[in-house]
Amino acid sequence: MFIPLHDHNNIAHISRPFVNWALIAANFAVFIVVQRAGVGDAATISDYSYGLISSVLFDVKDLTPDLQAVPDTATLITYAFLHGDWMHLIGNMLFLWVFGDNVEDAMGHVRYLVFYLACAAGAGLVYALVSYGSDVPLIGASGATAGIVAAYLMLHPHVKVWVLALGRIPLRLTARWVLGAWVLLQIVNVVIDQDGQVAWSAHIGGLVTGAFLVLFLRRRGVLLFDRGY
Repeated sequence: MFIPLHDHNNIAHISRPFVNWALIAANFAVFIVVQRAGVGDAATISDYSYGLISSVLFDVKDLTPDLQAVPDTATLITYAFLHGDWMHLIGNMLFLWVFGDNVEDAMGHVRYLVFYLACAAGAGLVYALVSYGSDVPLIGASGATAGIVAAYLMLHPHVKVWVLALGRIPLRLTARWVLGAWVLLQIVNVVIDQDGQVAWSAHIGGLVTGAFLVLFLRRRGVLLFDRGY
């Protein structure tokens, strides 16, 4: 629908968004080193070893010993650092790059890290419940970035954002229109595209988790909805 490029929103409380940068670097490092850039057997093995599998999480089935790399509950986090291909990775990281720094600014480094991981876990748990018993691994940072989108929309709905609409038309719109349309798209798709390849339920889980946590994890004095902006 659109590709975020840049927002006109300077950070005010931190010198640099170090945690956001580290998360982006970690996602790239995992894709290149662990998943071998999505090439060969390493990608498939990592999907099952570190991806979130509903049937395994709820002890309906067990992984074979050669694939059991981490405890089952740990996959509520590890799945969010895996990606299917370069486009999947870059798309998620663009959202994190454009919107994550301001959410980190609003929360501080440590609380932002907690927020990000909690959004990943919340998104994964909703997906696992909706797809109860499924053997298909969930991978990708989309659920965590959905939490970032929800927090940004609640913090800075009036900030101007440059996007490529339909992947090619540059537009400068307020975040409430850009991100609001993205949120609406997730809600529509979770209803009409239940058999598709995208885990829309994880996006909804991330959105709800992010919207809830930003109420409590933002700094004291940081107002919602650009009040005082």
